Amino acid sequence: MGAWQSYRLRLQRKRWRIRAFRKRRELRAIADRTAQIRPGDILVFSTLRNERVRLPYFLKYYRDMGVNHFLMVDNDSTDGSADYLAEQPDVSVWHTTQSYKRARFGVDWLNWLQWQHAHGHWTLVVDPDELFLYPFCDTRPLRALTDWLDASSIKSFSAMLLDMYPKGRLNDQPYAAGQDPLEIASWFDSGNYTITKNKRFGNLWIQGGPRARVFFPDQPERAPALNKIPLVKWDRRYAYVSSTHMLLPRGLNLVYDEWGGEKASGVLLHTKFLSTFTGKAQEELERGQHYSGSVEYKAYAATLEENPELWCKWSEKFINWRQLEILGLMSKGNWA
Repeated sequence: MGAWQSYRLRLQRKRWRIRAFRKRRELRAIADRTAQIRPGDILVFSTLRNERVRLPYFLKYYRDMGVNHFLMVDNDSTDGSADYLAEQPDVSVWHTTQSYKRARFGVDWLNWLQWQHAHGHWTLVVDPDELFLYPFCDTRPLRALTDWLDASSIKSFSAMLLDMYPKGRLNDQPYAAGQDPLEIASWFDSGNYTITKNKRFGNLWIQGGPRARVFFPDQPERAPALNKIPLVKWDRRYAYVSSTHMLLPRGLNLVYDEWGGEKASGVLLHTKFLSTFTGKAQEELERGQHYSGSVEYKAYAATLEENPELWCKWSEKFINWRQLEILGLMSKGNWA
């Protein structure tokens, strides 16, 4: 990369950090327990709206993994999400009525909270419908992974977003609060993915899976991106640029080996496609707060009228992380 391009990216990073500083005024603390955060704690950051039914399992899943504290932004929920989070002893929650879209889809809010509370901590940025998997997660806590990353001088860890779905119509099996969503959405596409390189930011761009296959069959290039870098050893100099798809400084995006080897990586099991999805999609379409004129939710609405079945004869049933490694969707790299 040339010196001019590097200079422009440094200016952009500074601009995002200034923007996040200004957006702090949009957040009102409901329960601020950040004084409990100790050096070395692993932190989860998330933005949400009307996810009360998902929160009990979400919190349990990451607590069991070894997360110490949750920092959550509630974007004007009407289903009791904020009140539920405020009752949790290891959760700090902020409320905002401001535009999700004008906060760069929540990125500005979380960049500010990470700047203020995450310096020097391993941070995991996930949505309430995302379940993080990493190599050996069935036998080793998240702390084992972050200790290995520290020992290897690795600052960021990637995870492909893997859309999970049920066998049958989306509305056939109701989802209950506290239930493991993988009991219903236990299938995924093992292939059907394309990978390109973003020359400006250096990250890989992955698309495909059931969303491209079912909701964008004629325009797969418009399907949502599946590449994410959710786990980062945070520093105040850092900033997410677009969701967790890419960061600045640019070197944090180089989570792959360009010389033919494999770097360790994980998967985010994306459990969006449950019985709750139809109502959620209609709500988000009406709000119009998502990227590119809510093109994703327009595609959902057009297809969901038929209560579609995402399962097909090439679908694979989820077993464990080792299965995903064999399929080439994640890698343990040289972590043994």
